[in-house]
Amino acid sequence: MRRAEVTLVCTMSRDGSTKQPKSRRILVIDDDKDSLEILLEPLRWEGYDTRGVTSDVDAHKLIESWIPHVVILDWMAPSMAGLKVLRSVRERLSHVSCVFVSENSSTEAIIEALDAGADDYIVKPFVPLELLARIRTQLRIRDLHEQLLFANEKLKELVDTDDLTGLYNMRSLYQRLDFELERGRRFHRDVCVVMMDMDFFKTVNDGHDHLFGSYVLSEVGKIIRANTRNVDIPARYGGDEFLVVLTETNHQGAMHFCERLRENIQKTTFRNGEDSIKLTASIGFAITVPGENITARELVRRADHALYDAKEGGRNRVCFYKPEAAPVVDFKTAAQKRRKAVG
Repeated sequence: MRRAEVTLVCTMSRDGSTKQPKSRRILVIDDDKDSLEILLEPLRWEGYDTRGVTSDVDAHKLIESWIPHVVILDWMAPSMAGLKVLRSVRERLSHVSCVFVSENSSTEAIIEALDAGADDYIVKPFVPLELLARIRTQLRIRDLHEQLLFANEKLKELVDTDDLTGLYNMRSLYQRLDFELERGRRFHRDVCVVMMDMDFFKTVNDGHDHLFGSYVLSEVGKIIRANTRNVDIPARYGGDEFLVVLTETNHQGAMHFCERLRENIQKTTFRNGEDSIKLTASIGFAITVPGENITARELVRRADHALYDAKEGGRNRVCFYKPEAAPVVDFKTAAQKRRKAVG
């Protein structure tokens, strides 16, 4: 097992044991009041936050408003309302643990309850300590499920983000840009793509070392994040190139963003230990044309043309894509032309 997997397992185990019983919500459903109290009593001993109801109507109301972690329910003969409640819980709250408790010990009844979605089946009369042990088991399984969901979200973040800068990587950026373009077409809103390239970044690695170059890129990522809104999509395009998707932004707003970003980079002194340097950046942007059905890659291509113009115009400036002045050429050709210029 790899170290990361061991760390994850150990963390999950520790987290699962820290939750206090009073934070656990357990709903008990039984049409017999005496049986209901017998079920509730050991749960209260354990310190769980418990509630009990005697009808399926009350059960439905409480499930919707209270959202229990565990539901303990009886067969509720002769209407078999318990099975109906069970199926209803499974339809709406698949993550809730359901434990069936019934006097019916037949194999058919147990199979029917388990097939309907029960996580466990306890036959009455039961031993209270066994009931509590089974509840702890269900809560432990629930905790593992929650922690796996959390771990999956974290893994998705790792897959979608660039390790060095913490910005999105290109794989995830194009997915998000496609979504924003579709949303922009539906609601008639502008989408802007900004491309930025650090000027003469080669001098950073040549005059210092690659560790300092990595530090500078990580700091540029922080500057970009500080200048973007929560609805914007900042990404590292590769090397010392960055791309930002601005949503619901017109030409004036995009120009303001780009100039502010350029100025913030220009006035920053990148310092790490004995190494320090001041840098500038060239920026190009392109905005969707109303009514145009443009692809994500075509919009990025246009922003890249504008960035090439900024480089050709002397660097440390902002240029925007002009449809009438920029013929459509192969994307790689534009990028190669830009990269031939030093920095």
